[in-house]
Amino acid sequence: MAMAQTEDHAVGLDQYETLPRRILTVWLPLFVFVFVLLFPFYWMAITAVKPDNQLTDYANHSPFWVVGPTLEHMRYLLFETTYPRWMWNTIIVSVASTTISLVASVFAAYAIERLRFKGSRITGLMIFLAYLVPPSILFIPLAFIVFQVGIFDSRLALILTYPTFLIPFCTWLLMGYFRSIPYELEESALVDGASRWQILTKIVLPLAVPGLISAGIFAFTLSWNEFIYALTFISSSENKTVPVGVLTELVRGDIYEWGALMSGALLGSLPVVILYSFFVDYYVSSMTGAVKE
Repeated sequence: MAMAQTEDHAVGLDQYETLPRRILTVWLPLFVFVFVLLFPFYWMAITAVKPDNQLTDYANHSPFWVVGPTLEHMRYLLFETTYPRWMWNTIIVSVASTTISLVASVFAAYAIERLRFKGSRITGLMIFLAYLVPPSILFIPLAFIVFQVGIFDSRLALILTYPTFLIPFCTWLLMGYFRSIPYELEESALVDGASRWQILTKIVLPLAVPGLISAGIFAFTLSWNEFIYALTFISSSENKTVPVGVLTELVRGDIYEWGALMSGALLGSLPVVILYSFFVDYYVSSMTGAVKE
C-alpha cells in the first residue's frame, strides 16, 4: 500500500519535470537574471574598444557590436592621464582600510560574542545599526574632523574614514561566525591555562578563516568602490581614487570621453572580479553562517 502511494506520488511529480515547464520555471528566469547581470559589463567592454566614429553613429554601426576594435582608449587612459596613479591610490587605500577594519572587527566581535558581558547583545545591535547610517550624513562631520586634523587631500584621510562604515558590518558578520564556534573549545583551553589572546590567535581565528575572508572581501569591495568620501576629502588629481578620478577627470563640461570612461571602469572592476573568483566559496559559506546565526 505504501509502495503504491509512493509510486503515485512520483508519477504526480513527473508532470512538473516536463521540458516546457523546466524551460518556463528554470531556464527562462535564469537567462533573464544572467542577461540583466552581465549586459552592463558587455556594454562596458565593447564601448572600451570601439573606435570614436562608432560610439555615436548608430545609423551606420550597431550599438551592440563593434567592427575593427581598437586599444586607443586604453592607451590614452594609461599613458596620457594619471589613471595608473589613481589605481595605485585605490589599492593602497583599500588594503590599508580593510586591514584596519578587520583588526578592529575581530576584537569587537570576539568581545561581544565570547566574553559574555552584560549588555553584549545590545552592543552588537547598536554596532550593526551604525552601519545603517547613510554616508551622505556622516561625511559632513567627518569632513570637519579631517580639516581640523590636517589630513585633507591625502590618502590618510580616506584610510582613517573608511573604517567608519566598514567596521560595523564586518563586526556583525564576524559575530555570527564566532557564535558558530563551540564554546567547549574555548573552555577547554581556559582549563589548560591558555590566555584570552592565545585562545583568539590559536583557536578562534584559525577556525574563523572563511569568515575573515568574507569580511575582508566585503571591506575591500566597499573601499574600492567608495565615492562620496573620496570626492569630498580629495581635491588634487594625483591623490584621487579610480571611481572619482574617472568621473571628474574624463568628463569635461558636457563632453564625455566614453571610450576612456568605459576603459577606466573596465580596468577598475578587474581586481574585484579576480578577488571574488578566488574566494567566492568562502564568501558564500561565511555569509550563510552569519545570516543563519
